[in-house]
Amino acid sequence: MNDTFSTVAFIGLGVMGFPMAGHLSRAGLAARVYNRTSARAEEWVAEYGGSHHATPREAAEGADLVLVCVGNDDDVRQVVTGDDGVLAGMQSSGVLVDHTTTSAELARELDQACRQKGCHFIDAPVSGGQQGAVNGALTIMCGGEQEVFRHIRPALEHYGKAVTLMGDVGAGQMAKMVNQICIAGLVQGLAEGLHFAERAGLDRELLVEVISQGAAGSWQMENRHATMIADHYEHGFAVNWMRKDLDICLAEARRLGARLPVTALVDQFYGDIQAMGGGRWDTSSLLKRLQGS
Repeated sequence: MNDTFSTVAFIGLGVMGFPMAGHLSRAGLAARVYNRTSARAEEWVAEYGGSHHATPREAAEGADLVLVCVGNDDDVRQVVTGDDGVLAGMQSSGVLVDHTTTSAELARELDQACRQKGCHFIDAPVSGGQQGAVNGALTIMCGGEQEVFRHIRPALEHYGKAVTLMGDVGAGQMAKMVNQICIAGLVQGLAEGLHFAERAGLDRELLVEVISQGAAGSWQMENRHATMIADHYEHGFAVNWMRKDLDICLAEARRLGARLPVTALVDQFYGDIQAMGGGRWDTSSLLKRLQGS
């Protein structure tokens, strides 16, 4: 297996995929892209070069590395195993990397489909949000074979600051579930703390400056407290997507016999946010729910 790629295909140019694919192009890789909305693909080509294609199959033709970043399990199945999916166009011995947050079951399903094609598969969900994608500073949790991971890691490092093999196929998705479970509790705790501080009449900016230097500090506190205080949520990782992720977590927990009482509760709180019309708000909007407006 060669250590370099000549041509890559990127499927899905949303808020994450658009800059991720851009990093690959700027690194000198010949990039072929596909997006369900062709205007978005045309915009990407205008900014980064490369070529855009009418179907995932066409984009994957001639690419030795194909990367996917779409919405959910069904979206991945459509762009990978459909009649015009990437597997219909991928060359034998190519590598498919799925950056979508999906079920571990789907990861294993795709691995089997790739093996039948003579290709390799890595599940590689990411954390760090749009900001991390733009800055090339994502955390990427991978599942698959060691040799395949070693082969594709340099390409992923163009937009990942931490690219780690967690285990066999599906382990990357399992790690992402843990990531989302932890975030859910952290954001709810931060929301409650800021709500309490507001009611107590404390200077919340000063408060965060103080407590963020101690054991209460977190990425969420550092990166979300200011927008939460400003009541600004038109940015970041949408509540709708977080609920999709937590649904995956809770389903897997039931299968494993794991208990996630806080995660289940926060998932319900996000349901309240959706009922308030905030499905596209950032996940930090849990504070708005406590404020009652």
